[in-house]
Amino acid sequence: MERVRLSDSLEMSRLVYGMWRLGDDSDISSGHVRAKIGACLDQGITSFDQADIYGDYGAEAILGHALRADPGLRRKMEIVTKCDIIAPCGRYADAKVKHYDTSRAHILKSVETSLGAMGIDHIDLLLIHRPDPLMDHHETGAVLDEVVAGGKVRAVGVSNFRPWDWTLLQSAMKTPLLTNQIEISLVRISPFTNGDLAFHQQHGHRLMAWSPLGGGALMAGESPVGAVADEVAAAYGVDRAAIAIAFLLAHPAGILPVLGTNTMARIRRISDALGVDLDRETWFRLYEAALGQEVP
Repeated sequence: MERVRLSDSLEMSRLVYGMWRLGDDSDISSGHVRAKIGACLDQGITSFDQADIYGDYGAEAILGHALRADPGLRRKMEIVTKCDIIAPCGRYADAKVKHYDTSRAHILKSVETSLGAMGIDHIDLLLIHRPDPLMDHHETGAVLDEVVAGGKVRAVGVSNFRPWDWTLLQSAMKTPLLTNQIEISLVRISPFTNGDLAFHQQHGHRLMAWSPLGGGALMAGESPVGAVADEVAAAYGVDRAAIAIAFLLAHPAGILPVLGTNTMARIRRISDALGVDLDRETWFRLYEAALGQEVP
């Protein structure tokens, strides 16, 4: 498995296991969660993506139970988590409306809560989950610098930010933002042309791609893009999911796909995409199917 150096202090695996559905599984026992982690580690997938809001603010604790049951596991992992979304569920059930909070007080509280829930002493990568229209970039930037300087967070980044959101926040920080986790897939191709990929590629930032299978939409039923993906998959002896991931891996920006599934058989096949080397014409064949027309 390729290792990706985001900074002098942080490396991640090229493929990342997403834990947003961890609480949806019928089996959330520490043993079963450890088996999922083990299946990832066996493939060289060492990076695991969390967020405080996942599982109605419960997924981090599910991971924490597994880590406490096997203390040596943490040393083999890079843990990503996110904060700033407050939704009326879980610990925020009394919230009157879903909203974002990038204040110093909320970020500090979120970091402490995530550390406690997962039973760890530091977060490898903390992301601001959504752009906050009320963000005071000086306050948010300063507290992100603070948590890194204090050792509770090794590195920071953002999620779902547009280039101007990134630039605003970075302008008030000493610590470099390392990544932006955005939605990119064969059913969400706008980042290829709307400036998102171009901005980060220009500045050498590594992007993470959430929902690289289109939230399951690409895998369910028949569609023009699915049909093309199946044809390509047959040629390579893999499944449709591997082709969808290979499509992202082929981009020169060096995208890190974040894949989440609770099915052990699928977890064990996540790395199949690494064996697919798409040539330019095949990549454009998939892109054209996603676009719904021939490129101009």
